[in-house]
Amino acid sequence: MSDAFTIAATAIPAVKLIESKRFGDDRGFFSETYSRAAFLGAGIDLEFVQDNHSFSERVGTLRGLHFQSPPIAQDKLIRCPRGRILDVAVDIRRGSPTYGAHVAVELSQMNWRQLLVPKGFAHGFITLEPSSEVLYKVTAPYSTAHDCGLAFDDPALGIVWPAPSWGPVLSAKDRRHPLLAELPAYFDFAECR
Repeated sequence: MSDAFTIAATAIPAVKLIESKRFGDDRGFFSETYSRAAFLGAGIDLEFVQDNHSFSERVGTLRGLHFQSPPIAQDKLIRCPRGRILDVAVDIRRGSPTYGAHVAVELSQMNWRQLLVPKGFAHGFITLEPSSEVLYKVTAPYSTAHDCGLAFDDPALGIVWPAPSWGPVLSAKDRRHPLLAELPAYFDFAECR
């Protein structure tokens, strides 16, 4: 494995926290943010096919919880090179011992962390600073027909979103996602391992 990365399991082992080292001098810094060889060395064999970039002007902008259904499901590698977010992955793999549980990790330009969210998880984030940008690599192209979501505010998930007192800034689409109890069985734990 490359000495430019550390890759560790989170409380849900399928979700990985990646720490990319920054090598700095008086000009600034250099950082390797992805290496196929390093990921293979850690047992992660993914082929990313698309890079996405989102910008959120306001603090409290919540995007999610999103996923794509099979056969166009996506693994995601997420980072926040500008600003700060709370990034959340929810296990929606039926039969999983952590079904309905979530991992929440702060990603920022300061901590330079990344989160690897595999297929079988709903993903979302909320901005903690203004003008936050999120970059993420995915293993399948976007497909409108397979675009799905999970209610960010489902009490069964127990997610504590640090939203402003006036509530999160949401799209109309993100206000209408189903609860976990209403979600079809898109992913089976045995098939996602």
